[in-house]
Amino acid sequence: MEEKKGNVLMQKYELGRLLGQGNFAKVYYGRNLETGQSVAIKVIDKEKVLKAGLIEQTKREISVMALVKHPNILQLYEVMATKSKIYLVIEHAKGGELFKKLTKGRLKENVARKYFQQLISAVECCHSRDVYHRDLKPENVLLAENGNLKVSDFGLSALAESKRQDGLLHTTCGTPAYVAPEVISRKGYDGAKADIWSCGVILFVLLAGYLPFHDSNLMEMYTKIRKAEFKCPNWVPLEVRKLVCRILDPNPHTRISIAKIKENSWFKKGLDSRNAGIKLEEKENFSVDANANIDACTHNSTSPSASKLELPKLTNLNAFDIIALSSGFDLSGLFIRKDQKEDLQFISVKPASSIMSKLEEVGRNLKLEVKKKEAGFIRLEGLNAARYETLSIDVEIFEITPSFHLVELKRSYGDKVEYQKMLRQVIRPALEKIVWSWQGEQPINS
Repeated sequence: MEEKKGNVLMQKYELGRLLGQGNFAKVYYGRNLETGQSVAIKVIDKEKVLKAGLIEQTKREISVMALVKHPNILQLYEVMATKSKIYLVIEHAKGGELFKKLTKGRLKENVARKYFQQLISAVECCHSRDVYHRDLKPENVLLAENGNLKVSDFGLSALAESKRQDGLLHTTCGTPAYVAPEVISRKGYDGAKADIWSCGVILFVLLAGYLPFHDSNLMEMYTKIRKAEFKCPNWVPLEVRKLVCRILDPNPHTRISIAKIKENSWFKKGLDSRNAGIKLEEKENFSVDANANIDACTHNSTSPSASKLELPKLTNLNAFDIIALSSGFDLSGLFIRKDQKEDLQFISVKPASSIMSKLEEVGRNLKLEVKKKEAGFIRLEGLNAARYETLSIDVEIFEITPSFHLVELKRSYGDKVEYQKMLRQVIRPALEKIVWSWQGEQPINS
């Protein structure tokens, strides 16, 4: 389908005006036909991405956006695809790029501080998920309608798995004026420390209205970056100058950490204590269409959720549901690493009552109480001691035949990383006795 204003995408979104365009993608304004919500729809040309060898980068961008949820990070709502295009449905930041705001000159101190506070909170969230942005700059920071900052463009981001045996990242990337000196040195770098440097450059630009390191000769600019040769203008308060100097420390080992930045007296001014830490959304509204295959796919709206019947018995799955759930058609793995997937599915040949009893037993061992129970459904909920917040898991049992059941576990709300750790270390091993086959794997008893 050729995207034009007024087109309807997947019977869900109306496409509007073109917002931006790159070599491999176009971004359109969109509207959810059901809710009326404004969104941005990034349309990626699969053929161009494949030819440019950017398939892994595209998958990584989607994976990272699905993993990291924060009020100051642009949210990915949904991923869909056709044979030739990938569609990312993203939060629409009506305020545009922070860069455009800076073209009018430096910001007032209190405004600069607010943006910097939000930037640090967003970056801290990324790092807590072992995600390193690696291209932080005003062009990749958007503004919402209410003026709040939104970090975007995770195309150059790295995950912890990208580190080599020395525990460091080695890919030189980023925008020259914002890149840390250790990245330029090509000897390996700590992604978190490099991101902090970029945040320091952004803070300088917010307050000064120009870059701390600039030269028409790129090698001369790199020399200035390596030596951290810059001078804060006189109108920047002394306490902020000291903070900038601690962030733009050319030695990553002595560079200030995010924890220490948050303790800084200037940083803390006007900071709402309720939002001082990472505040994750309780319920996340992200989905990957079951047919969103980067290599080839056709759209099919049939999914397990569409077939759930509100009847006092187990939900039956029809042939289309089973096909959609089979490993050959479960294409979300192309976008999200297995350890990031939100759900756990398995086939069991045990009676539904035995499956339910085992799930309740596992819940008790995890100190999770049964908060809701009905035919084919159970909700386990309790306080997660590791993060002092409530974790809720929904379990649903679908009847394929009277002696053949599909069981699906999903996090309703609570910390995603802790939930995934719980799945790997506790829940999955505890369920082995009732599992005939894990979704996407060979049957255990085959």
